[in-house]
Amino acid sequence: MSPTPYDPTPHLLLTPDDNDAPHRVVRLRELGIGEAPVPEFDDFARKLARVTGAPYAMVNFIDEHRQYFAGLYTPAVDQAVELGRPADPEAGGVGRVMARDHGYCPHVVVRRKALVLEDVCDYPRFAGNPVVDEIGIRSYLGAPLIDRSGMALGTVCVVDQEPRPWGRQGLETIKSMAAELVDQIHRRDGV
Repeated sequence: MSPTPYDPTPHLLLTPDDNDAPHRVVRLRELGIGEAPVPEFDDFARKLARVTGAPYAMVNFIDEHRQYFAGLYTPAVDQAVELGRPADPEAGGVGRVMARDHGYCPHVVVRRKALVLEDVCDYPRFAGNPVVDEIGIRSYLGAPLIDRSGMALGTVCVVDQEPRPWGRQGLETIKSMAAELVDQIHRRDGV
């Protein structure tokens, strides 16, 4: 019997278990979010990019299998991106749909806390994420969207292809922007 090869990283790269995903899907359907671009969320992502100075900004909703950017701002495409549009890795493009194991938003949703990664390569748990090699992401700043029911519906986040010193000000900004968007979602819900 040959020895099993040693792999020191499997525990570092796992996407967190998300027991709330089925309930989140129901809540997102009630709100009419997660299946199509929302122009107001695209506007919000544009504002988020402007406020933080980041080239990419997203309003992201997560189900059991994927992430959906109902709001998206990219420097190359200053307009809505079509559902299912594949990312163009050569152009650093980002589409509206991404697998759950890509990126950092699933961690934010499960932890229910903001996440600041000034240089993802400084964090072994996050440095091996597929978005590092496939899109060139080097920094991340995200906060959960927790609605009145107490459920984390998704995130608002910004990313850059360069390390960024987000600092405490970046953390406070992303948290306040998340609260602002939750208020906007509640208005959509009629309350």
